[in-house]
Amino acid sequence: MSSALVLAACGNGGGDGSEAPDASTGGGDPSEAPEASAGGGETASVRLQLQWAPQAQFAGYFAAQELGYYEEEGLDVEIVDGGPDVVPQQVGSAEGGPEFTISWVPKVLEARVGGSDLVNIAQVFQRSGTLSVAWADSGISSPADFEGKKVGVWDFGNEFEVTAAARAEGLEEGTDYEKVIQPFDMLLFLSRDIDVAEAMIYNEYAQVLEAENPDTGELYQPDDMTVIDYNEVGTAMLQDAIFARAGWLAEDGNEDIAERFLRASFRGWIHCRDNPDDCIEFTVNAGSTLGTGHQTWMMNEINALVWPSPDGIGMLDTGLWDQTVDISLESEIIAEAPTSDAYRTDLAQAALDGIEEETTGDGFTKGTVEVTPGGE
Repeated sequence: MSSALVLAACGNGGGDGSEAPDASTGGGDPSEAPEASAGGGETASVRLQLQWAPQAQFAGYFAAQELGYYEEEGLDVEIVDGGPDVVPQQVGSAEGGPEFTISWVPKVLEARVGGSDLVNIAQVFQRSGTLSVAWADSGISSPADFEGKKVGVWDFGNEFEVTAAARAEGLEEGTDYEKVIQPFDMLLFLSRDIDVAEAMIYNEYAQVLEAENPDTGELYQPDDMTVIDYNEVGTAMLQDAIFARAGWLAEDGNEDIAERFLRASFRGWIHCRDNPDDCIEFTVNAGSTLGTGHQTWMMNEINALVWPSPDGIGMLDTGLWDQTVDISLESEIIAEAPTSDAYRTDLAQAALDGIEEETTGDGFTKGTVEVTPGGE
């Protein structure tokens, strides 16, 4: 079995929590000790907390860094890695923490109940990448079939779409099915120790396709599995968004910094849409340990989560926001709906207004990627 199956981490983040990074090591208050920028203005130092370790899930930010888009906006951006021991919505909520945080929307809704003032300022992913994957001979083709089965999920808020779909079928964990916490790989699934596994379309699903089927000596094929797509089931929830603390945004000059950060980041994602090979290289340069084949698959699938963006990259679909909130309420993730200031679209719109490139991806078509053994 390829070591890539162990090393390739999911795109979600986990762990029990983490300390916020010391503001003195990551830029601190961008209004303090400014330096002259290339354009003659002041350079603001800010940090971006990733949801996971470097991988193509964050390629747009790596592109903005490598192509000088942040520098053009007068920004010195430190990109802070995530990982299994980092809970980005906790780190991003802390006073003195990073100015910008990538996280899933329902996780932040839950954090806001606990007092976080994180605000969604740009919704980069327009659709969910969450799947559940079962073997074709398992008899599982929908959440209704979870009854009596061992259902693998990741914990720490990554499981919400799966458990919401089961609940919609009248199935409760512990009573109607056994919930099994997966490690951030597909080993339990490949060994058939669980009946169905949670997987991101851009990561863990590919891990299975990159593995050798011991019965055939060839790689597993899509028809070896049945795939449940939560966009089709109706319990998809908004995922990677850019968040900032309301308190930080309220400080003089920080809304302007946020607008510039978003504009540069959006341009990075546009470059990845049009030049995916560049962005695979940028991701490797950022320290990813995943194989080129796996990163190529991931970049292709990530682009399909971002594009098309009908109202422009980063603009929130309020219908999907309402669906995410409704599912969060029905699944008892939150007890009451978030206040209206949980998101804002004005900063993303202002950033879009300053971009010359095409921002919607109208007509975007996902490419075809050849699976490579072990993702190499």
